[in-house]
Amino acid sequence: MYFISGFILFIVFSPATSIAQGDLMVFPKRVVFDGTKRSYDLNLANNGKDTARYAISIINYKMKEDGSFEEITEPGAGENFAADYLRLFPRSVTLAPNESQTVKIQFNRTNLLSTGEYRSHLYFRAVANEKPLAAGEKPDRQDSTLSIRLVPVFGISIPVIIRMGASTAKVNISDCSLEMEDNAPRLKMTLNRSGNMSVYGDIAVNYITKQGKTTRVGFVRGLSVYTPNTIRQIQLLLDKPDGSIDYRSGKLKIVYTSGSDTMAEMELVL
Repeated sequence: MYFISGFILFIVFSPATSIAQGDLMVFPKRVVFDGTKRSYDLNLANNGKDTARYAISIINYKMKEDGSFEEITEPGAGENFAADYLRLFPRSVTLAPNESQTVKIQFNRTNLLSTGEYRSHLYFRAVANEKPLAAGEKPDRQDSTLSIRLVPVFGISIPVIIRMGASTAKVNISDCSLEMEDNAPRLKMTLNRSGNMSVYGDIAVNYITKQGKTTRVGFVRGLSVYTPNTIRQIQLLLDKPDGSIDYRSGKLKIVYTSGSDTMAEMELVL
């Protein structure tokens, strides 16, 4: 009997300050080299009950219009990879329960870069712990049946971005609409990016009554539109209507911010 094992589950971004998948936590959740630093320390922590080993590599993704990612090996038009300008060490770590370790990533070869943005992703993959055969034990091969054993292999991916020169990035919000599905309000919108770099920020949605009373009904942290993409389609579930929220009247105010900067805003009259 022969065994094929392994499937991979990974995440590319998370709305939290740090991100976790399986028993691994990584901080920070994104790295941006913008001329102020040449290296970053990433903190990896094992929150599980067992010792775990993680392999660390640099891979490349393209972002789709819905915000999902697809791994690629060649950059598209207007897309630049950061991988050739990054140094990473160590390339693997073994962590006991509740143990943490620092991984350093450095940015070098700056003289080879022209103005613009370069992006790749650090991928932290849990290495499956294969149980060895006991002494004298032989594999069961009584028949030629192919047996497939799926072993979850968890991974986390975080973006690493290099920015050279001044940013000309701008963003606006368009195509806003509100749909009710089983009394669940779903807000749809489009983020439109232009310029030479990506945008990253938080979306807040406030419901405003005709009398001017404001209630926060939706919030998403850490939404990006990566180069070379010019649009990202967003769907956001809002708080259900109650005594103070009536989506049949009033308006919604949508604001996209980065830190204290307002990058885009729009109002949807209901």
